[in-house]
Amino acid sequence: MPEDKTARRRELYSLLGDLPDRRETVRSEKVSEERRETYVLEKLVLDLNGIEDVPAYFIRPVNAAKGQRLPVVLYNHAHGGDYALGKDELLNGSRFLQKRPYAEELTARGYGALCIDHWVFGARSGRTESAVFKQMLWEGKVLWGMMVFDTLRALDYLLTRPDADPDRIATLGLSMGSTMAWWAAALDERIKVCIDLCCLTDFHALIETNNLDGHGVYYYVPGLLKHFTTAQINALISPRPHLALAGNLDALTPPKGLDRVDGEMKKAYAADCAPTGAWKLFRQDVKHEETAQMRAEVVGFLEKWL
Repeated sequence: MPEDKTARRRELYSLLGDLPDRRETVRSEKVSEERRETYVLEKLVLDLNGIEDVPAYFIRPVNAAKGQRLPVVLYNHAHGGDYALGKDELLNGSRFLQKRPYAEELTARGYGALCIDHWVFGARSGRTESAVFKQMLWEGKVLWGMMVFDTLRALDYLLTRPDADPDRIATLGLSMGSTMAWWAAALDERIKVCIDLCCLTDFHALIETNNLDGHGVYYYVPGLLKHFTTAQINALISPRPHLALAGNLDALTPPKGLDRVDGEMKKAYAADCAPTGAWKLFRQDVKHEETAQMRAEVVGFLEKWL
């Protein structure tokens, strides 16, 4: 009997701790707008969770026509121990990414993008990750759950914008942003394309290679392994297009784990009669980094499926 994906999504969401109510409309404030070479930058403040304001960037191509609905990427920034960077990664890149920032890459190709500061990053970095994690644990909350919640609420906001095409929404990120991409896409079918860079981590392979400390405490969800493997979460994205990119020398994505997830995804996409190429795992013998070939794969995948 085919798996009930709706029920499994509810089960996955239920593991994320005590979460705020999602029924309220997302309140937003545009702080400023400025024109850059390839894009227009809107600086926003969003009320996603009712606890603390969330600074965000929305970018659109400079040549976008007024009223034009754009394909949009929900961009998820990385961790990398750089708590000050946050959403500025979209505009300025990082040491793990190719030199051309994704803001320029995406808007030059006709895409809009939204990126928020996650808990303890960017303008929200006033408290340490460990302090926020500990307080949330006491309160019955899960830091990763609250991060995922903010992402889903950012998607709620994005789909209220008249310049965003609701049928052409992708999500993209590297490292922590990669994990966020596949969690968000697994939980929300409004995301039509998922691209994750350098963090398709098989949980059990991470245990087997004794590298649990490779991820910060934000990453760990109580009781998760009683209910889901990495492959089972990612199978909830099928049959929607999903590109994963990984380095075989990256300690955060052990090769045996990549093999395991790839095998399960091929079965899931075949069972769902997905279009040829809708699932793709691109691997290179590199560490935790985006290569030029990876960037070309990302761009090509977006052009094909979004």
